Amino acid sequence: MRFTTVSAILLACAALASCASRSGMDEILAPGPSSETTSSIARPNSPVPTADIKSELRAAPAPQMAMAAPMQEPSFPETESFAGPQPSMPVMPMPAAMPTAKPAIMTPAEKPVIRKAAIVRGEVFARRFRDAKPINFGRATSPKQLAVHGVDVSRWQGDIDWDKLRSQGANFAYIKATDGGDHLDPMFKKNWREANEAGLRRGAYHFFYWCRTAGEQADWFIRNVPKVAGALPPVIDVEYNGESSCTRRPSREKVLEKMKVFMDKLERHYGQRPVIYTAPDFYRDNLKGEFLDYSFWLRAVAQHPGKVYPGRKWVFWQYSGSGLSHGVAGRIDLNAFHGSEEDWHDWVADKSS
Repeated sequence: MRFTTVSAILLACAALASCASRSGMDEILAPGPSSETTSSIARPNSPVPTADIKSELRAAPAPQMAMAAPMQEPSFPETESFAGPQPSMPVMPMPAAMPTAKPAIMTPAEKPVIRKAAIVRGEVFARRFRDAKPINFGRATSPKQLAVHGVDVSRWQGDIDWDKLRSQGANFAYIKATDGGDHLDPMFKKNWREANEAGLRRGAYHFFYWCRTAGEQADWFIRNVPKVAGALPPVIDVEYNGESSCTRRPSREKVLEKMKVFMDKLERHYGQRPVIYTAPDFYRDNLKGEFLDYSFWLRAVAQHPGKVYPGRKWVFWQYSGSGLSHGVAGRIDLNAFHGSEEDWHDWVADKSS
């Protein structure tokens, strides 16, 4: 067959088009390594090897491929949970943006109801104590008529079974802590801890020495009696004690001055106004008509406080020094709160730290 000049030209153009087409496909199928990375993948230090894809494609026929429209590469959240090269992941098409839903509006009926926690009040146990030397105070004035009873203790009661003492009617306990400016009752820490574990309301008392400065004694008490939530107000015990090494009896003015210094310092530290414990003779000589805005704890083991301390308001009455109870081997001081069970709960809520 004879080729004309036009035929020769057409054959040459077809050959050139075939070469150009093969070169463009090779460039599409063999891209170089991407320079884009996410913060979750650290770029490796060594170079990434590339395969000779062109030679592999020439060795095998190219498959027929349908070219999809270009898609936006998804972004990954920043994290430092792993490092190093990771296997490539297929690129999935991103879903179309969903319309933003309007926030639900809470109607008044759907609003959460906030309830205040109920105040937990300890159970009050009825008095079941006995007395080695019972006193007939009269039916109307008997401590048995009072609802809430308790005890005060020191080292002289030895080891106490606080659970048994509680069941006998000890709803509160005042525990001897300190004397003067350098003495700590050796049973204080044990009694303080175990009374609380048994569920009693507890407080600490200090026996005041007239031979030491009030500031020293306040510092000593604060050093040894912890400031804890729920504790009863601290007590200052002021009385004459012939068995003490300190036999000094200061003037009434000096007594009031020293007591005020001590009580003010404790009130600043604990946030509670101290209770004053005293006996009839000391009260008569020093405290009658004084400290009217303080709570008093009065010793009256032969007559009602109303007769022994006329006109004086009181909170606690120590009515016996010869109480008997399961939980204590020897005798124990018995006390009563001046008021009803409801009055007791209100007083504790108001005065406790």
